[in-house]
Amino acid sequence: MNDYHQEDALVLFSGGQDSTTCLYWARQQFRQVHALCFTYGQRHSQEVENARRVAAMAGTPFRVLDASIISRLAPNSLTDLSMTMDETQPQGSYPNTFVPGRNLLFLTFAATLAYAQGIRHLVTGVSEADYSGYPDCRDTFIRSANTTLNLAMDRQFVIHTPLMWRNKKEVWQLADELGVFEIIRNETLTCYNGIVAEGCGHCPACLLRNKGLEEYLAEKGG
Repeated sequence: MNDYHQEDALVLFSGGQDSTTCLYWARQQFRQVHALCFTYGQRHSQEVENARRVAAMAGTPFRVLDASIISRLAPNSLTDLSMTMDETQPQGSYPNTFVPGRNLLFLTFAATLAYAQGIRHLVTGVSEADYSGYPDCRDTFIRSANTTLNLAMDRQFVIHTPLMWRNKKEVWQLADELGVFEIIRNETLTCYNGIVAEGCGHCPACLLRNKGLEEYLAEKGG
């Protein structure tokens, strides 16, 4: 088992359930954790401000980078308010909440910043166990991106994905094991419509989050 307690890590951070769970996971693994948030023309500015607030609660250095070029490229309902958001995944396609290139761009920006700060560990909350079908959340993509970043910068980055094989019930379980269940439940913003905690209840992110919470509480109560 690797011991990273003498090294720093950079967490790709949105202030949602997954990235906040990863932030607290990283705090137990690394010497110092830094949080990196992105503005990319997302539907609500509350995401960034809530991320800033949650990072401050955790005592974690926080930085925001502008990635708004994404909103001017491929159409998607997270950056184009004129589009009606898919609440379920269309047959044979991705939901229109998929933002093409987002995770690839975010990882590239994060690695560039990490390079400048002498950090080689990147942490991201992507998962392919219980998700909306986005191709840039898959383990094969992360492994490929890791190799590409290492070759591009001649640096041995390590991309950590602590949630990759956890469904949402298991993400709630991890939050509980880390001692931050109530913080994740009450302070994070996962909702695509910008509502903290339980959210709107009907967007794809809320449906996944709340279903997992119900399953975890039912199991824990039993």
